Amino acid sequence: MVKRRLLLITGMAGSGKTTLANILRDRGYTVFTMGDVIRNEVRMRNLPHTPENLGAMAEEIRRSGGDAAVAKKCVPLIIGEPNNRVALDGVRSLDEVYAFEEAFSVYIVAVHASPETRYSRLKNRGRSDDPTNRQVFRERDHRELSFGMGDAIAMSSYIITNENGVDNLERSLETMLGKLKSLDGDMD
Repeated sequence: MVKRRLLLITGMAGSGKTTLANILRDRGYTVFTMGDVIRNEVRMRNLPHTPENLGAMAEEIRRSGGDAAVAKKCVPLIIGEPNNRVALDGVRSLDEVYAFEEAFSVYIVAVHASPETRYSRLKNRGRSDDPTNRQVFRERDHRELSFGMGDAIAMSSYIITNENGVDNLERSLETMLGKLKSLDGDMD
């Protein structure tokens, strides 16, 4: 039996992962977000959605359940999804990739943007877990890199540079999807 193909989106905070996921959603993909697992756990514990609480929760989940704990919480959701075109936003380590590979045929897509671009985007985004200053930004980068995100980025199947706006991001996605389509006829 052929495993369902799963697009795993990785990249540093502010690189454009969610923007890419939204474009995929507009193209008929079902998109799951690993960060939702963390945010949901914070919400269930009635904690404020601050960068500190979300970061501590991510660390706690991984400490208590292992480096692939968040991924393992996502697998049943994806298996139950009837849509064959599925993407997952927010892979942070090779351990998570390996957990997904047990159930799916994975294709890792890394979204890259410079630290300056990412910081500017995060400052303007206004989400509760966005950094309030450069020090918090650096701490978040350091935490996410400590999870092994750099390894996941390095092992990606495709890298999309996202410095020049959504139109360029969409063109890069088109190129990537064209390559996927040649590998697997049901992806477009």
